[in-house]
Amino acid sequence: MVLSRIWSAFIIVALAVALGRFVFQDSQKQIFTQMVTGKSGDTTFVQAVDSLTLPALVHSQLAAGQNGVKWEGHQVVASGNGQFKTFSLQSTNGVFETTKDAVTLCIGLIGIMALFLGFMNIAEQAGGVRFLSRIIGPFFSKIFPEVPKNHPAMGHMVMNFSANLLGLDNAATPFGIKSMESLQELNPDKTKATNAQIMFLCLHASGLTLIPTVIIADRVALKSQFPTEIFIPCMIATFVATITAMVIVSFKQGIKVFQPVIIAWVLGITAVFTALIVYVRMLDAKGIQLFSTSLSNGLILLIFLLIIVGGIYKKAPIFDAFVDGAKGGFETAIRIIPYLVGLLVAISLLRNSGAFDFIMEGIKALFAFFGGDARIVDALPTAILKPFSGSGARAMMIDTLKSHGPDSFAGNLASVFRGSADTTFYIVAVYFGAVGIKNTRYAVGTMLLADLAGIITAVAVSYLFFG
Repeated sequence: MVLSRIWSAFIIVALAVALGRFVFQDSQKQIFTQMVTGKSGDTTFVQAVDSLTLPALVHSQLAAGQNGVKWEGHQVVASGNGQFKTFSLQSTNGVFETTKDAVTLCIGLIGIMALFLGFMNIAEQAGGVRFLSRIIGPFFSKIFPEVPKNHPAMGHMVMNFSANLLGLDNAATPFGIKSMESLQELNPDKTKATNAQIMFLCLHASGLTLIPTVIIADRVALKSQFPTEIFIPCMIATFVATITAMVIVSFKQGIKVFQPVIIAWVLGITAVFTALIVYVRMLDAKGIQLFSTSLSNGLILLIFLLIIVGGIYKKAPIFDAFVDGAKGGFETAIRIIPYLVGLLVAISLLRNSGAFDFIMEGIKALFAFFGGDARIVDALPTAILKPFSGSGARAMMIDTLKSHGPDSFAGNLASVFRGSADTTFYIVAVYFGAVGIKNTRYAVGTMLLADLAGIITAVAVSYLFFG
């Protein structure tokens, strides 16, 4: 299976790179310990350097009081008496700590899962999910032809896409898992992904989002003068990624995308995006943040209110329905632990082995050979890490903004990279793991191609908007 091969490749490549560094680099004699028992932030390398070996740029940055000055892959600090030291910190937890992180992450999902699945159950008993299914049915029946008309999965997917569109990560996950469970009811082979499950998850993983609130907040915290100027590039990049995912899956499944209904819905979504762009362009940074957070949080409360009112109108046993649905949140969160442990451990090994650094050095060399723009390489770690780790991509983006400036081309591009894709492998582990799917077919490949389309678009629109 594709996921099994990728998972095995991660571990084999990580161990091969680690063995090579252990044998050929004297400074890496503790690498196996770091990979197994190390913790994020541990010092992995320290070496004294003579001031004469440091370039003038590093000296000027140190003299200006800048923290975390980078040189040849390490950070430089003054140690007194004209002497300097270089050091490196471990980027992510080792294997043992990562297993704890996976369990902690799943435990943290229990409350959110219970809350939203409880309200989802009320909505189902009140007929709200069937109502949404009828509204979206004409469009979804074209791209999900194997799902019966007015099936509850239609409504569940609408809830997920809506939450994802508004950046409601906490709500999107339980709605998405509920969608996969509904689609699994139609699955004749419970271990093999259906066409509908692949289409749904590829569209979800493309990360279509209206407003990148968290990215803007990080840029504000890092004193960007124009924190919201990445808003439109992010929207364009993620929209292209979504269309790419839909087209690839449609081609694989023999779905004709140039149907009037599909075209009308795509144009409608494009019109909504355009209207939002026009409105947001009239707001300042604080206005955008207030608008996005108020819209997102206000809609969550509105959904709760509508569900309760609908339940009262239909005379449904509201609290009993909530409790019954909430029980499923606990069970689902526990069920995905093995999948998440396996995936996060493989990613931990890959990052701590230095394989990512090896890839980045190769890309830099390739860009230099062909005379490419080095600014793209400075921002590229964010794009490479995003499919593997959302927190890792955020750390890389922040590091780029600190190193090159929050309003530099590299800083802007890293911000757009972060908003142009989603955490593909996390999504695969959580959503397929929740329903016990082992054969993901072409889902992972399609998600990565959609990520690539988003990355390429991010580069193009960044040149267009930022030069």
